[in-house]
Amino acid sequence: MLRLKMKTDPTWVKHVVEGNIQEILTDHAYCEQKAASSAISLIIQYPQYQELVTEMAALAQEEMGHFQMVHKEIVKRGFELGRERRDSYVNELMKFLQTQGRNKEEILADKLLFAAMIEARSCERFKVLSEHIADPELSEFYHALMVSEARHYTMFINLARKLCPNTEVDARWEEFLLFEGEVISRYGKSEFIHG
Repeated sequence: MLRLKMKTDPTWVKHVVEGNIQEILTDHAYCEQKAASSAISLIIQYPQYQELVTEMAALAQEEMGHFQMVHKEIVKRGFELGRERRDSYVNELMKFLQTQGRNKEEILADKLLFAAMIEARSCERFKVLSEHIADPELSEFYHALMVSEARHYTMFINLARKLCPNTEVDARWEEFLLFEGEVISRYGKSEFIHG
């Protein structure tokens, strides 16, 4: 369904994540907070799109709910949230956004595909975590979140398709997939959701 060009090696969980549960949970918490902030930013930038505003308002609430869930896991394990980490993966993906010579619908569609890409990779990482982490509680936790990320990915793609012809969206999505495959090939060795 996700059509990602490069899959996460499950050894990422065994060799990186399991020894650094606090780090992965802290990074994950901030990923959820940033997703909520991004949804709010889209509302501020594009208030004229009623369906987008409705979907992003609901998404912002859901993502902050996820932040609270992750924070609860952090506290339950005797950890502290810690400082926000820079997400180099997302910053690299941002370079692929196109604005030159594009109308507002095309620019928004690109932003929606960018968000879909992040959700797709998060979904895939959560699946790997749920299947390979030794902690049964975190396995169940990440399986439930994987389902949410898949729904978010689909929502962003569908919103983009309402702005631009499906053929254009599909072609641009394929470009995103190829670019993301190159970007993610440099990651997978650190205790970050996208790292």
